[in-house]
Amino acid sequence: MAARANVRAKGTGLLPRAERLTRRRDFSAVYARKRSWANPLLVLYVRRYDSAGTDAETRRFGFSVSRKVGKAHDRNGVKRRLRAICREHGRSWRRGFDAVFVARSASASASYEELHAAVVFLMGKAGLLLRELPSAGATSAAGSVSVPVSADAVTGEGTSRA
Repeated sequence: MAARANVRAKGTGLLPRAERLTRRRDFSAVYARKRSWANPLLVLYVRRYDSAGTDAETRRFGFSVSRKVGKAHDRNGVKRRLRAICREHGRSWRRGFDAVFVARSASASASYEELHAAVVFLMGKAGLLLRELPSAGATSAAGSVSVPVSADAVTGEGTSRA
């Protein structure tokens, strides 16, 4: 059965098993480092490895979507989109880190483009981008990509709490 799962992962383009956080202790280790960045859709927790260590080439992602986000199909949809974004830009992320994305309730109603912009923004803030990424959205004539998302929605700027 395990061999079949590996074939499926290769054939469907899933996030490779080596790049996934799956154990509770791995998630706890990332949370314990207390390095986080947030916006209205997601919170990103990061644990970096020493550049001289054996894990310097490791890059793993974990996703946490609570019941506050919605019913099971909503939560699974958010996780699917986040995994697809991380897989799509795998070569654009640095190595030597574990990252956990925690979805906020607004992520259930967010489009793929909005989640993509939020992930790229947070990874940039955390210093995990190798190079600037084009955002998801419609491609312009120059070949760059524009996102129909307001800067306020991505950065969290302009939001007020009473």
